Order: sequence, then C-alpha cells, then structure tokens
Amino acid sequence: MNPPLTDAERKARLRLIRSQSIGPVTFYKLLGRFGSAISALENLPLMASKGGRKKPLKIMSDQDADNELRLLSSIGGEMIVYGDAAYPEMLSNIEDAPPVLNIMGDVSLLNQSCVAIVGTRNASVNARKFTQKIASELGRAGHVIVSGMARGIDTAAHEASLETGTIAVLAGGIDEIYPTENTNLYNEIIKTGCIVSEMPVGTKPTAHHFPRRNRIVSGLSKGTVVVEASMKSGSLITARLAGEQGRDVFAVPGFPGDPRGYGPNYLIQNGAKLVTRSEDILSELAYIDSRSIKPEQPTFEGISEPDINFEHEDAESLDSLHDVIIEALSHTPVDIDEIVRLCDVPVHYLQTTLLELEIAGQLQRHPGNRVSKVA
Repeated sequence: MNPPLTDAERKARLRLIRSQSIGPVTFYKLLGRFGSAISALENLPLMASKGGRKKPLKIMSDQDADNELRLLSSIGGEMIVYGDAAYPEMLSNIEDAPPVLNIMGDVSLLNQSCVAIVGTRNASVNARKFTQKIASELGRAGHVIVSGMARGIDTAAHEASLETGTIAVLAGGIDEIYPTENTNLYNEIIKTGCIVSEMPVGTKPTAHHFPRRNRIVSGLSKGTVVVEASMKSGSLITARLAGEQGRDVFAVPGFPGDPRGYGPNYLIQNGAKLVTRSEDILSELAYIDSRSIKPEQPTFEGISEPDINFEHEDAESLDSLHDVIIEALSHTPVDIDEIVRLCDVPVHYLQTTLLELEIAGQLQRHPGNRVSKVA
C-alpha cells in the first residue's frame, strides 16, 4: 500500500489535470515518467518546448487551485484524487480513470459493490416500472445503483434506490443540476447517496461532457444494465465503454416494433446478458465475486526508468524522432505499437517523444493505445 498523499501532491494533481493538453491518460503517463505530479508540473514547460510548442503552456496556478478547492468546500463538496484511500477501487482500474473527483454526499458508497442502470430519457411506463423493480431489488441485495440523473430510466433507477444507496454521476460540475426538473431528486441523493463529477464546480454540461461522464458510470460498476435505448442513445456508449473496461453488460429485451427496444436487442445479439428479472443480474454478480483473482491495481508512485535522465536524453535523437512521428501520423488514429515498429527506437524514447508532442498540442490520444495528429 502506498503512503497517503501529501496536501502538496494532492493539489499538484488537481493542477496537473486542469492544465492545458493534459487528459487522464497523459496525466498517468506523466506520473509514471516523473513519479509525482509536483515533478511533472515542473517539467511541463520544457516538455512542451521540446514538442515544438511556440506559445506558453497554460498551467493551472497554485492560486487557481486554491480558489477551486474553496469554492468546492463552500457548497459542501470535497475532492478525492487518484491515490487517496477513498478513491473508488473499481474506477481506478480503467485506463482513463479521472484523476480528480468532486463529491457531495456519502463517499463510502464509491467503494461498495455498484451496478449501473441506464437507458432512454423518453422511457415507457413499463420500462420505468421494471427499472424501479430491479433497482430496488438490487439495492436490497446490497448493491449501490449508479446512473447519470437524466430523465427517464436514470431517474427511475435513482428514485428506487434512495434508501439503499445510489450514486449520480453528473456531466457538468456537481452543483449543476441537469435536468433542473430533478432538483428534488438531486437534494435527496445528497442526503442518502452520492453526487460525483470530474468537472470543476460551475461547469455547465455540454454535449462532449456526456461520453466522458458515461465512462465513470460504467467504471464505478461491476456491470451495466441497459433498459430501453435507441440505436443513437448515449446508453449504448456506456454499454460499449463497460465492455471495453472488462465489465459485464446486461440488457432488457425490447419490443421489436419500438425504436427504444432496438438498442438493448442489439446488445443482446452481440453478447450482452439478457435480463428479465433481477436474479439474472444477481447470479452473474455472485459469479464475479467468486473469482479468486482480483484485478491488479495500477500504481504510478516513483515509477520511472532509472537509466533515463530527462535533462540529458539524446536531444538530437529525440528531435529527429519528433519529425519521424509527425510524418508517420495522420488524422486517423494508429496503434502506438505500430509506431514503435516503424521508428525502430527504444520504447522509452518513443514514450517521451509522444508525451512531448501531446503536451505541445500536436498529438491526440485515443482509447485502445492509439494516437493521431491534431487536426
């Protein structure tokens, strides 16, 4: 077990993830490269310069971090960072786990057995009733229900599990209630459940925030249940992410003539577990819990190649490698292993160069260990 993070390191982790060109995957690469967020912040300007960036990189200031923390505290929230004992174990296992979580409510729910229930906003009466039934039964069986507090299925799932434990993951800041019609539900969840967001307080939810939110919904959970969803529903994104994260996907079959049934039926045809009652989920969860091997927890504290000195790496070799990689990349994502084969250089050189190019804003990371040139 790693020692508790210092207050300085916790704040540095907030500053790092809030800085320009730093996403979750890059955040963890930098922790692995430098051993701490404090050291990573010190090296960001040099890395951006080596990557070819001309303008100064926007790095969150110490004062801005203090202001964000004060604002969070003023509304009754608290911050959990990756590496804290309270950080949810299940979520820590995904590749792009949010480095910072803002929380309101019962933090202990984050490390209990969770099941996500998601679906369409325009839910049928029968789907709402079924959602309430399975959410209630799963809750009584000891599972916390996770959803996104949207209209329809999400709302039904939260309402049915208020007494047993529910987590609402928001796309905007934890103070941004969306939809506003769920204000009463939001307040009830704070009393008995937990509100979660990776976004700063005051952030209005926009379209691109929702897929990011969905990875947290599935990442917190042992399994994701889809109840009614069209083929364009964001719930299918959550289901896909759950599968990519190695979690179980469940789906409630829909009527063939109802577009809201197309999504779950598609999932079932492609391997999702069919659900007609809560026991279908509970039996699978019992099997998961019986597995003797737990996922290995990633750790980034102090992990760096001892034979590499960032200040003294072969500058000429790395400069030429920048050009080779940029030449090899296109706007279509390519696997990093393919770049390794193409460039024929030590992996640590390549990883350093990729980090520099990304921080400089020339490279973008994608799920599945892929990268592309920034448009």
